[in-house]
Amino acid sequence: MGVDPTGSGHGVAPGGSVPAQPVPAQAVPGQSGPILKVRGLSREFRGFLAVDGVDLDVAEGGVHALVGPNGAGKTTLFNLLTGFLKPTAGSVVLAARGELAGRSPEAITRLGVARSFQITSLFAELTPRQHVELALASGTGLGWRFWRSDRALARFTGRAEELLDEVGLAGHGEVQAGSLPYGRKRALELALALALEPRVLLLDEPTAGMGVEDVDRTIELIRKIRAGRTVVLVEHNMSVVASLADRVTVLQHGKVLAEGPYAEIRHDPRVITAYLGDSHVDR
Repeated sequence: MGVDPTGSGHGVAPGGSVPAQPVPAQAVPGQSGPILKVRGLSREFRGFLAVDGVDLDVAEGGVHALVGPNGAGKTTLFNLLTGFLKPTAGSVVLAARGELAGRSPEAITRLGVARSFQITSLFAELTPRQHVELALASGTGLGWRFWRSDRALARFTGRAEELLDEVGLAGHGEVQAGSLPYGRKRALELALALALEPRVLLLDEPTAGMGVEDVDRTIELIRKIRAGRTVVLVEHNMSVVASLADRVTVLQHGKVLAEGPYAEIRHDPRVITAYLGDSHVDR
């Protein structure tokens, strides 16, 4: 899998308005606070603030979407949350695990945060089962020393098959990954992330480049895998956001523009302006 420092976004349906101030995220009953708490997070590139003082609360057990027009800072924010970039300033706290900002991607993964990327990058000649076995092995004492024995990965086969079934790839475990249709490659990447047993799963543009059938399949897949997990997704397809997200944060120029349930966000004049221009705002 690869890293893409850009984000993308498309239209939000216009309508009425919502209160000017974002409403704080609601915690799941029984939880004392958000599972992921971001405060004052910033990243500067040679004088340009790609992410500028972002505050974000992600409630445990929900689906939280990050949306915004091109260049809003969505994927840069993802890279900060997962250690692929170090922040210029600010804090990222994972409940019960402490500060994430400044840690390596591997350390953050071990603490329970996994992610997918915009760009698929699989080993074309390996099978989906082999991919997932390797991901499972990476989180054990075996690590990447599997090559020392042809049978070293056998202990992971059963769990690998379970994960492939969970993402809709049962029956596709023994084909070469390079031969999979695009939508099923994205499903395989989800299986790789799930193999890390994350508490928080970050999905970067999970439906990018998909046709309608694959988009619908991916929506159902995310609904299925969210059970017992918290999902944060960057997504340009607003029908996907409407179908999945409990809460939406809109970014513009690296800052939080608005936040709330999708039913409110889609009517916010500031959001409509950010996506479509002033002429689309109701007067």
